[in-house]
Amino acid sequence: MTIHVAMLRGINVAGKKIVRMEDLRASFEALGFGRVRTYIQSGNVIFEASKVASDNLSETIAKKISKDFGFSIPVVLRTSDELKKIIRDNPFLNEKHMDHSKFHVTFLSALPARDAEEKIDALNAHPDQFGVSGREIYLYCPNGYGRSKVSNLALEKALSVGATTRNWNTLNTLARISSE
Repeated sequence: MTIHVAMLRGINVAGKKIVRMEDLRASFEALGFGRVRTYIQSGNVIFEASKVASDNLSETIAKKISKDFGFSIPVVLRTSDELKKIIRDNPFLNEKHMDHSKFHVTFLSALPARDAEEKIDALNAHPDQFGVSGREIYLYCPNGYGRSKVSNLALEKALSVGATTRNWNTLNTLARISSE
């Protein structure tokens, strides 16, 4: 069995696409997943599943959510081991002047094109800093993510891939829970 973390984009935000976590867990359990747990109301689900391709698994989950809740949302998956590696690989971790509470990671649904960094640079993100590594974009937003020009929407438009972002605290908590 593999431990996965599903990150759902856009549920329980601004009173829209409301999903009770109890119902979300039941939906995942109905798919046959084990040890289903949720973390905070923003759509983070930790679960066990037999080894299958993540692409198919994301699609299966998205279809189930659409059927159960009446709306479609992007679902981005990473394994517990991938989350641990993503945390270790943060290029900003060793920068002493950076406040870790201003770190975020944007998870992409697929690998971006080779010119991803150029496209993000075009967003004129100053004072924010970023680093692209595989399917992740590491962000440092000194004025807060809410003021950043490097938002999910901007990244999706620039890179033509789905995206969802988690703050550093949430990411570390998801990694810890998925290791338990």
